[in-house]
Amino acid sequence: MSKITESARGQECQIRLIGICNHNDETTVFAHYRKGGLGGMGKKPSDLFGAYACSSCHDAVDGRTKTPFSPAELDADFKDAVFRTQNILMTKGLIKGT
Repeated sequence: MSKITESARGQECQIRLIGICNHNDETTVFAHYRKGGLGGMGKKPSDLFGAYACSSCHDAVDGRTKTPFSPAELDADFKDAVFRTQNILMTKGLIKGT
């Protein structure tokens, strides 16, 4: 496990799906964004492309649970969460900004 994935422990969910997010920091993990050729079956993308996600939001964006959101909405919310998480990771000194 990398320092970035470990850093998710106890953090606030950054996906924040309305009506889905459980707001429970104890369930937060590092969710990898796997679309756009960044990953796929058996291929995990770089930790740069991920977000802090509670278990409920992670299940939703990975398609394990049904939600009222369209795939495009879930994708947009996940992408926003990746940027928010990258900002947190820069603040923690885990990734470097310019």
